[in-house]
Amino acid sequence: MTPAERDRLEKCLALAARGATLGERDAARAAAERIAAGLGLTLDAAIAGLRGSRPAADPEPPRRPPPSPRRPFVWAQPKEPVTPITVEELRRQKAETEAWKKRAAASAERRRKRERAEQEAYAAEQRAAQAERDREWAAAQARRKDP
Repeated sequence: MTPAERDRLEKCLALAARGATLGERDAARAAAERIAAGLGLTLDAAIAGLRGSRPAADPEPPRRPPPSPRRPFVWAQPKEPVTPITVEELRRQKAETEAWKKRAAASAERRRKRERAEQEAYAAEQRAAQAERDREWAAAQARRKDP
């Protein structure tokens, strides 16, 4: 076994013993078996060759404590139970909505009255200006006919 093969096999065995996840440990063990098969040995024989002793049983990976429970996200919190709405609450909401509609209608009516008054004032101003222009025209016509 070359030093490079020895180093690679040691790294795979270390990862197989102390990998973070079960899948990582299984993949490292499979890689170690492929390296040993490439050398024409079994995995136990390759391990024994590394240690210089008889083949030993697979070292059991150290047991990790179960992860601590995480606090769930706010959106994952259970919702509070729904309390049914009472008839009194419905009546209160309806009265509130009706009052709001009345205030909005009164405000709109005041606005319309102001706009109508402004329009009437503008129309009266335009009628007065037109009447003045009409009088001037009539006077000019009368001057042309009276030589």
